[in-house]
Amino acid sequence: VQLVESGGGSVRAGGSLRLSCTASGFRPGYRRNNYCLAWFRQARDKDRELIATIDGDGTTMPKNPIQDRFRLVQDNAENTIYLRMTNLQPEDSAMYYCAAGLFRAGSWCYDGTAALGDFPYWGQGTQVTVS
Repeated sequence: VQLVESGGGSVRAGGSLRLSCTASGFRPGYRRNNYCLAWFRQARDKDRELIATIDGDGTTMPKNPIQDRFRLVQDNAENTIYLRMTNLQPEDSAMYYCAAGLFRAGSWCYDGTAALGDFPYWGQGTQVTVS
């Protein structure tokens, strides 16, 4: 699976950005609905942290504090997910990564238990800097 992110950049505090991630190269016989997609971020000298997940039907994980100002939506026709970020603050500065993992059973994608190890496929990341 190939994941291509875009939309990062430098903004002033209070500004907004929309990140996009387009997925391709699914396993033969599989399609977007068979994968859980996610956004993570990693600030300098910090661990990579999960922002949000979404399955093929559009079901997302329960909101966490990071999502107070972030919204995850998808366009299945384009195999693309978007992370809309508003009222950005300097602490949001990080590399933002899109990730994918096969999701064929259970509810891990949207029940709040998704973890780093569930996602073997990663994009190259897009930098967000807030000053």
